[in-house]
Amino acid sequence: MVDINKAVVAKMKSHGHHFEILVDCDAAIAVRHGKDLDMHDVLAVMKIFTDAHKGLEPPVKSIEEAFKSTDVKEVAYTIIRKGELQLTQDYRERLREQKRRQIVDMIHVNGVDPKTHAPHPASRIEAAMKEAHVHVDEFAAAESQLHEIIKKLRVILPIKFEMKEMNVKISPQFTGKAYSVLKKFGPMLKEEWLNTGYLHAVIEIPGGMETDFYEQINKVCHGNAEVTVLRTR
Repeated sequence: MVDINKAVVAKMKSHGHHFEILVDCDAAIAVRHGKDLDMHDVLAVMKIFTDAHKGLEPPVKSIEEAFKSTDVKEVAYTIIRKGELQLTQDYRERLREQKRRQIVDMIHVNGVDPKTHAPHPASRIEAAMKEAHVHVDEFAAAESQLHEIIKKLRVILPIKFEMKEMNVKISPQFTGKAYSVLKKFGPMLKEEWLNTGYLHAVIEIPGGMETDFYEQINKVCHGNAEVTVLRTR
C-alpha cells in the first residue's frame, strides 16, 4: 500500500458529484499511460472520497450513479484515467528537467555560431539559458517553446538557425489533428481555409526540424498531406 503521507489527490466530477482518491503520483501516471498495476500499489487508501483530506465519503448510490459500479478498484481506475491528477513538485521538476534537456539538444543540433558555423557545446547553451533566466514549461511541447527561447538566448549567445518556410496543404479529414502539429513547430505565416475544406498554411520552422516535421505531419495525415519547402534562409 502507498504511504498516505506521500500520496496526492486524483479527482473527478461526474453526474453532479465530486469524487477523490489518494494515489501515488508516479504509479497513477503509469496507469494513465496504460500500465496495468494492482490498485493496492496505486492507492494509499482503498476508499472513494468526496474530500480525501477530511476523510468524507460519498453515498454508495452516488458512486454507482456516476460509475455504474461500486468496486473501488474500477472506480479508482476511471478517476485516474479520466480525472484530474495532482502532481508532486518532485514530478514536475523531473518533467521540466527532461524538457530542458530536450530543448538544449535541439539547439545544439540545429543552431550554430554565425561566425564559426560550428555548433555550440551543450554546456554553453545550458549556461546561457541559466544566465537569460529562461523558463521551461514542463507541459508545453519543446518545439513550441524553441522560438521564444532562442530570442532570449541571442542576447547572450550568438546563434543562427537555418529557417525554412514550409508550404502545407491538408485535406479536411485530417485538419483537426494536423493543425495542432503545425502550431507546435513554429509561427504560422499563412493560414487559409479553402472552400473545399482544405487547410493551406505556411509555417516557419528551424531547418534541423524538417525531417521531424515531415514525420509528424505524415503520421497524423497518414501520408496524404502535401508538404514542400517554399524557401530557406
